[in-house]
Amino acid sequence: MILIASKRRKRETLMKQYPDAILADVTSSATDGLVRLSPFYPHGGIPVPFSEGYTATCVEAIWQGLKVFEGCDVDTSLFDNNTMKGLKRTVRRYGRPLGHRKGVFGTELLGYVEARKQIYIPTYKWVLENRVADIIERLRKASQTKTIVLLDYDTNADVEEAKKPLSHASLVKAYVEGIYPYGDKVADNMQGKGCTEMEIPFAE
Repeated sequence: MILIASKRRKRETLMKQYPDAILADVTSSATDGLVRLSPFYPHGGIPVPFSEGYTATCVEAIWQGLKVFEGCDVDTSLFDNNTMKGLKRTVRRYGRPLGHRKGVFGTELLGYVEARKQIYIPTYKWVLENRVADIIERLRKASQTKTIVLLDYDTNADVEEAKKPLSHASLVKAYVEGIYPYGDKVADNMQGKGCTEMEIPFAE
């Protein structure tokens, strides 16, 4: 079974709440191979949606690069950022966000939720299938006999909820369970045994 929890919570509290689980940090601050699941991780060669000939280093670079503000249009320079830093584009600096451009040279601006559906979710799925398939397979096998708690800074799993950032950990969970992005639950909900912070078998 796979669960989602906030990385902001104290680890001791999480271990007390999930005594039979493996805690797996999937954020950009992860210290093992699971950092590759972060949208900030620079895998490279990720196709930019609706932008033939363009690729980017990471999912976040695409998401931020296609964002349009009152004072600034798309920023393709972010597509080459491989540092996992300096990717955020803020309202304070660029003004009110107007939407996400549907492609580098697109004329259509997508609303926040629609951009999730047409840009973020399919781009992250591409990464899951083409860059981290090994981790996904290990995670799938491990979750059949253990409870895995994926730690993310955001825990919102509702694509339609525009007031909260979408949790990429929820997309990992959905993909492993065969319901990406969402649908009827088909996962095996067997309860795992043995809480641990040891090496995770799918974190190589």
